[in-house]
Amino acid sequence: MSFLVAQFLTGLANASSLFLVASGLSIIFGVTRIVNFAHGSFYMLGAYLAFSLVGKFMPAMGGLGFWIGVLLAAVAVGLLGALMELALLRRLYRSPELFQLLATFGIVLVIQDLVLQVWGPEDLLGPRAPGFAGSIELLGLQLPQYDIFLIVVGPLVLGGLWFLFNATRWGVLVRAATEDREMLAALGVRQKMLFTSVVFLGAALAGLGGALQLPREPANLLMDMNVIVEAFVVVVVGGMGSLPGAFLAALLIGILDAFGILIFPKITLVLLFLVMAVVLILRPQGLLGRTERITDRPQGTGPPVMLPRVVLMLGLATGLGALALLPLVAGDYVLNLATEVLIFALFAASLQFLMGLGGMISFGHAAYLGLGAYGSALVVKHFALPMEGALLIAPFAAAFGAIVFGWFCVRLSGVYLAMLTLAFAQIGWSVAFQWVEITGGDNGILGVWPSEWAKAPVVFYGLTAGVVLLSLMILRRVAYAPFGYTLRATRDSPLRAGALGINLSQHRWAAFILAGAFAGLAGGFYAFLKGSVFPDVMAIPTSVDALVMVLLGGVNTLNGPLIGAVIYDGLRAELVSRTEFWRLIVGLVIIAIVLLFPQGILGSLSRLLGSRR
Repeated sequence: MSFLVAQFLTGLANASSLFLVASGLSIIFGVTRIVNFAHGSFYMLGAYLAFSLVGKFMPAMGGLGFWIGVLLAAVAVGLLGALMELALLRRLYRSPELFQLLATFGIVLVIQDLVLQVWGPEDLLGPRAPGFAGSIELLGLQLPQYDIFLIVVGPLVLGGLWFLFNATRWGVLVRAATEDREMLAALGVRQKMLFTSVVFLGAALAGLGGALQLPREPANLLMDMNVIVEAFVVVVVGGMGSLPGAFLAALLIGILDAFGILIFPKITLVLLFLVMAVVLILRPQGLLGRTERITDRPQGTGPPVMLPRVVLMLGLATGLGALALLPLVAGDYVLNLATEVLIFALFAASLQFLMGLGGMISFGHAAYLGLGAYGSALVVKHFALPMEGALLIAPFAAAFGAIVFGWFCVRLSGVYLAMLTLAFAQIGWSVAFQWVEITGGDNGILGVWPSEWAKAPVVFYGLTAGVVLLSLMILRRVAYAPFGYTLRATRDSPLRAGALGINLSQHRWAAFILAGAFAGLAGGFYAFLKGSVFPDVMAIPTSVDALVMVLLGGVNTLNGPLIGAVIYDGLRAELVSRTEFWRLIVGLVIIAIVLLFPQGILGSLSRLLGSRR
């Protein structure tokens, strides 16, 4: 009994820490409607800044210096959040969720490398919290005093936020902005300053959460990605923009974490995302969230990009010529890199088909790349199937996953659809990571090599190029078939399309399955190119890579993903070989593209040529 009580209190302490981060994320989304992927980076910065500030103030001021350092770290992170709002988010409030996610992901990459450069790669262990360094005895067990302190902090923060939003003029304005921005603007309220203050508060709460976590765990470079996933789960389960919902969800997740590792030790990671998926399926607005109003606004990101026929044919001829001549002038390394670019081009094209035509933004498209890769690798490992048969299995394995996941996803829209795709992708990643007996866990599946006739890089490159080009032609044919035009109708005017008798869910589900199958085919080739498969192929960064490629080439053009893959994957490979701070450069490039070229390279080219004409 005493052990269960101790686990319960540990779960409450974890829930309180998680609530500090999730509350800031919920506040920012509730007002700005931006899914801030950089929120985990603010949490990480809070821990690192607290380490430096506490180390500076404690020798001179004793225990008081620790708490001053923690508070100053939170304020500093809040100011950085306000700077991000002024320089970046303010230009993206009316942009689709895709651009907002990618812009904040660019911030994540920039902060990661800046932290690496300033503090180095080593974990930094902070001091114990003065006054809470000991333990207390409860039912025969010793419980850390600092955990008890954290249990108290969570409700205090919730009470302070409730008072701030319900008993002050600023809080009334924030709640009004959450309800109806247009009416608030008509009343003459300066929304820009209001939004800046909200982002400051949200970022400061994340920084405070990271700073208070320093006595419990060392500051490290993985803190941002670890906490942002759990924070997303809490915010979605509780209800996007609902503080009481975030607190309730944090308690649920904290207790589930504490007892799940005892009851279900092999599926601990899966439990979190199963809860998230179930809540989104049964109650998309979350436990205490508000139902979104159904509108007939387009779900896409703009009109299709149409290049002049002469430019299109010239570009196509140039690309095919380059693919044909490359084996004559390139070595094995360049051919392997070109093969990887082609694979990711197909992966990104499948995502563009889903988003550009269907208007369904997916934050977890890597699930189907991973299902294809693992499907091929498993039949090679357990059934000794040759490459030819394994590649045929890949699209069917991914299509099966898309059938199951898509049936639930296509019934949602907007950010809720994106979050459900993220939940399913994380479920897939968790299964691959924890089902060691089948998938090998983080050791992966090794020895997935092509057949003897295809082992030469030039042969595998030729095979990949042929299959990828044929797949792109099929996707293009489907896009301009009656099914493709009907899919556009469900994207541009869902209410009108439904009134005309079009089955929206059925068409979107079919598009989901088709996109998943081609992503799985890309995953099969990826497994044989690398000779192995690891859970990272299904992780969030892989999904974001595909989003970046689509954005870079142009969301509204079928040819864009190929251009985006060439530039993004080629740039990343070149930077990785030349500098350890490649994330900083890639992050800045992503931010620049979102701000300066939101239509992508082909979209901007089409606009330029159209203006000249």
